[in-house]
Amino acid sequence: MGGQVSTTREGRIAIVRFDTGNRANALSQKLMADLTSAAQEFHDCPDISAVILTGRDDQFCMGADLKDAAGTAAAKASLSERRVLLRRGPRLCKAWEEIDALTICAVEGWCVGGGVALATACDLRVATEATHFYVPEVERGMNMSWGSIPRFVALVGPARTKRIAGLCEKIDASTALHWGLCDHVVPAGSALKKAHEIAEAAAALPPTALKSVKHDVNIAALALAQATSHRDLEAFALLQQSDDFKKGVSAFLQGRDPTFTGD
Repeated sequence: MGGQVSTTREGRIAIVRFDTGNRANALSQKLMADLTSAAQEFHDCPDISAVILTGRDDQFCMGADLKDAAGTAAAKASLSERRVLLRRGPRLCKAWEEIDALTICAVEGWCVGGGVALATACDLRVATEATHFYVPEVERGMNMSWGSIPRFVALVGPARTKRIAGLCEKIDASTALHWGLCDHVVPAGSALKKAHEIAEAAAALPPTALKSVKHDVNIAALALAQATSHRDLEAFALLQQSDDFKKGVSAFLQGRDPTFTGD
């Protein structure tokens, strides 16, 4: 996987950790590719019943790495090249969603943008009392893509999805639990421990029956997901050409509030 992603196995449980060495723990192009490969290891893996995904001990993920040189190069590529490169985020989330085993995301600290997209591609989420979920894409002049909107709607409903992804509200752990964005809230520093307890319960069950239920639930909850998100990338590519996108990203990198014109 490379130095940023590690996978360990304990009986029928696997744990995937990612740590960029930077507190933001942001998703670079390489990290997304490595996390996708990590997920794909478990697509046809009958001896694993549960996979835990976790980030740094102090921070899950602050979203896509806007300072990533490879990402900047992708933004300047031709339209046909950019169309291919923009598939990396959706492919990452789909790879985690399509793991046969039960997936549990252990979230410490902030979970932002692409980090929320990745977390909601898992089956369950354990947050801590210090966790906040935040989807700032619209504030950057972007749409929320990666197939996330149907997943958000399935978890919290349409109105709350509009508050999360449209109004960019910061959601604390207790609100996330109340809304259904996460499934457990535990003291800071213990998200992985709780996720492991859930994984142990999953590992004690008949694996094929559990995986069959997961598959059936996902089909029922996300039956229209592809139909409602298939134009995510085209919308993102279009918005990348807007002045609001340039102003939003520039303001973020400079640590100031943006002023949008609607262009």
